[in-house]
Amino acid sequence: MAPRITLDSEVQFVRGVGPVRAREFDKLGVRTVADLIHHFPFRHELRPKSIAIGFIDLDTTATIVGELRQVRTNGPASRQSVTAEVIDATGRCRVRWFNSPFLVEKLHYGQTVRLTGKVEAYRDLPCMTNPQFTIVEDDDDPFADDIDRYEAVYPATGELPSRHIAKVVGYVLDDAVAQVPDWLPETLRRRRQLPPLRTAILRFHRPTSPEDVAVARRRLAYEELLLCQLAVGMTRRRATVGPPARPIETTDEIDRRIRGRLPFALTPGQDRAVTEIRADLAHSVPMNRMLQADVGAGKTAAAVYAALAAIANRRQVALLAPTEVLAAQHRAKVEAYLAGSRVRMDYLVGSTRRPRRATLLTKLAAGDLDLVIGTHALLEPDVHFRDLGLVIIDEQHKFGVAQRAALREKGTSPHTLVLTATPIPRTLAMTVFGELDVSTIEGVLPNRQPVVTRLVPSDKFAAAWTFVRGRLARGEQAYIVYPIIEESEALPLKAAAEDADRLARTELAGYRVGLLHGRMKPAEKAEVMVRFRKREIDALVSTTVIEVGVDVPNATMMIVRHAERYGLSQLHQLRGRIGRGSMKSYCLLFAESGGNGSGCGPVSFERLRIVCETSDGFRIAEEDLRLRGPGELLGTRQHGLPTFRVADLVADLELLEQARDDAADLLRTDGALTRSEHAGLRQALAESYGGVLKLIDVA
Repeated sequence: MAPRITLDSEVQFVRGVGPVRAREFDKLGVRTVADLIHHFPFRHELRPKSIAIGFIDLDTTATIVGELRQVRTNGPASRQSVTAEVIDATGRCRVRWFNSPFLVEKLHYGQTVRLTGKVEAYRDLPCMTNPQFTIVEDDDDPFADDIDRYEAVYPATGELPSRHIAKVVGYVLDDAVAQVPDWLPETLRRRRQLPPLRTAILRFHRPTSPEDVAVARRRLAYEELLLCQLAVGMTRRRATVGPPARPIETTDEIDRRIRGRLPFALTPGQDRAVTEIRADLAHSVPMNRMLQADVGAGKTAAAVYAALAAIANRRQVALLAPTEVLAAQHRAKVEAYLAGSRVRMDYLVGSTRRPRRATLLTKLAAGDLDLVIGTHALLEPDVHFRDLGLVIIDEQHKFGVAQRAALREKGTSPHTLVLTATPIPRTLAMTVFGELDVSTIEGVLPNRQPVVTRLVPSDKFAAAWTFVRGRLARGEQAYIVYPIIEESEALPLKAAAEDADRLARTELAGYRVGLLHGRMKPAEKAEVMVRFRKREIDALVSTTVIEVGVDVPNATMMIVRHAERYGLSQLHQLRGRIGRGSMKSYCLLFAESGGNGSGCGPVSFERLRIVCETSDGFRIAEEDLRLRGPGELLGTRQHGLPTFRVADLVADLELLEQARDDAADLLRTDGALTRSEHAGLRQALAESYGGVLKLIDVA
C-alpha cells in the first residue's frame, strides 16, 4: 500500500499543520515533508523515568506522577502565577508556573499529571518551578512506557513552539524515513563506521540514550561535511580542466624592477607569499590564491608585486575593494609606488562622473589602461577589458560568490588573488575557502607598533577621556567608533551622529571633531578622510566604515563605544587602524553598563579580555568562530558560506579532516562522480551545491 505521505508532500497537509502553521514552518525553511524530517533538534533534554515524590532528591531533574490539589492563581493580573500541589502515596510536591494564568483553565483538582522539572526546596516540601507537564487521561496508564526519555528541542518560532514541531515530526517520521535514500557509498559508510541514514535520522529525532544522539549526529554531520568537501574539490578541479590561463612570467629583471618600486625591502613573510604567487602566475592553470595576513603584516605590497608582474607581461589588472574609502586609499598608495613610471592607472567607483567614466571605459576596452582600482562599479555589465590577466579582490569576504565570479568573467581565465586581513580559522579555510590555495604572511611590518588595548568600565570613562585629551594636546589624533549612526528607542546605544556634537562641547571641547559614516555621500567621506590625514581634524567620530584599510599614521588612539556589541575579529580589525606610525598607540574599549539592550555583563567583559590579552589575529579569529559561528565572523555578505544543519565547524575538525580525505579519494578515482555507485552522491551534491556553485549539470 502506498504511504500516506511522500517526501515531496507539502508540510501544510501534514496532520497538525494547516495554512497558518505552514507559514510559521516556512520561516524555518520547512516547506515539504523532506524538509521537516531534516529539521533537526539542536539539543535533547532528559525526561527521566518517574520516581515517587517521597524519594526525590533536591537539585536534580526528576519526573513525578501524582494527583493535583489546590490549583490557584497568585499575584497581580499583569504578573500572575499558578501554584498547585501534587500528591502521591509517598508525599507532596509544590508546583508553580510564572506568567501562565491560562493554565488555570487546563489544570483542575483531582487530575493525574506527569511533571518533569528541577527539584528545589520550599519550606519543608520539594518544589518544581515551570515544569513540563502532561495531563494523564482517565483511561490511560500513567506508568505505561515509564522509561528515561530524551526529548528533542527544535529551532522554533514564537508562534510555533518546539513541542508542537515535535508532534508534527512524530506524525510523519516513520513513513517519511522509510522513503529516504541512503546515497553514501556502502564501502565509505563501513570504513567510517557510520549507521545507515534512516537509522541516524530516527535516532536523532527519537533517541533512547546519549549514545544514540552522538552516533546519529556523527553520521549526519559527516555527510554535510563530505558534500561540502566534494563541492570544494570539484570547484578546484574545474579550474584545472577549464580554459587555460596565459602564464605570467616574472624574470629576474622584472623582479628587480618591481622591488625597486617598493619603498622598503619585503619581509621574509612577504617574500614567501610573493614566491608562491610568482609560481602560480607562471602556470597555465589560473591562479586562485588567497593571501591572508594579520592587521599590519603588509599584504598590499605583495598584491602590488603581483599586479606589476602582470603589467610587465602586458596584461591588464583590476583591483576590487569593498568601499570607496578603501579604494581611494589603495589608489593613493599605488600611485606613490608608481610615481614616475609608465604604468597607466585609473580609478572607477560609484561616484565617478559620467563623462570621465565613459572615457575610462573606452580606454579600458582598448587596452590603454594597465591597472584599474575600484569598487562594485567594476562589476557593471558595460565594463570591458581588452586583456584582463589578473583580478585582485581586497577583503574578499565582503563580496558574494557571484560578485567575485562576475569580475573574473571579464577576462579569459584570468589569475585571481584575493586578500583578507581577517585571519581564517583552519576549519573555514577547509570549507568556505577550500577552493583557494592559501598564503599566509606571518608577523607584522617592522615599523608597526603594538597597540595597547584596555577594557574601560563605565566608572573609568572620565579618566580615559582625560588621557585622550592629553594625547590630542601633543598633536596626535583619535578615532571614536560607534556601532550605529543614529540613536533609537529600540536600541538606545550611544550613536555617532548624536554624540559628535556633544563630544565637541564636552569631553573634546577645544578640539576639532569630525564625523564619518556609511550614509554620507562618497565625496563627503573622501573629503573627511583627506582632512583627517592632513590633521585638520583631531578626533574622528566614525562607524565601522573605518574598519578596514584606512591608513593615518598620526592616529594613535581609538575609543570603541559599546565594545560589547562587536565581534572579537571586528574589534581586532578596528584597532588595526592605529599603531601605523612610530608612536605608541592605545585602543580603549568602552564597555557600556546599564541601558536596555547594551548586553553588557560578566560574560561580555570576560570575552573582551581576549582582545586585550593578545594581538594574534589567528587566536582571536578562532575564539570568534567558537563564540559566534562562521556566518557572523565572515559577515552576512559571504554568500558562499555552506549552511550546516548539524555539523559544527568548531567541534567537528576531526570529522572535517576525514571528510576532506574521503572526498579527495572519491574525486581522484571518479572526478565527475559518474560511476553507478556514485549516482546518489552526485544527486545529493547537485541538490545541495549545484544551484549555488554551478558545479554539476544535473540534466
